[in-house]
Amino acid sequence: MMTKFLWNSLVVTCCIACVGCSSDEPFDYIPVEGKITYEDGSLIPAQQIRLTFYSDAEAIDAKTHPLPGGTNVNVEDGTFKQVTSHKFGDGLIPGKHKVVVEALDENERPLPVVPREYLSQATTPLEADTANLPLELKVAKPK
Repeated sequence: MMTKFLWNSLVVTCCIACVGCSSDEPFDYIPVEGKITYEDGSLIPAQQIRLTFYSDAEAIDAKTHPLPGGTNVNVEDGTFKQVTSHKFGDGLIPGKHKVVVEALDENERPLPVVPREYLSQATTPLEADTANLPLELKVAKPK
């Protein structure tokens, strides 16, 4: 009887310890995938396209801010997946995000195939919302 009690106590203790072993990450994430094209549906001509997603979520405190998410686009068809914020492929914090678009050549030099305002978090007109998955991002053609 005592052995069974000790065994049960050990199992309960292990279960409690495992429940307490959660991630230190204070935000939740949603896996995200989608497609980016020009507004007319044509592909953006670049050897590489990088997307960075900046969450509109509030900071938890002075030291705990949401991390931006990022991914590379498959330039053959404009699709992207495995957006990463904290751990590879974890996705984005739920909610709205400003999206920065970088189109690059084979030497990772910027290409003028996306209007300049898309290159900065402060000026990009592109927004994404995790409530609308998969994401369908549309970019204006440069003038």
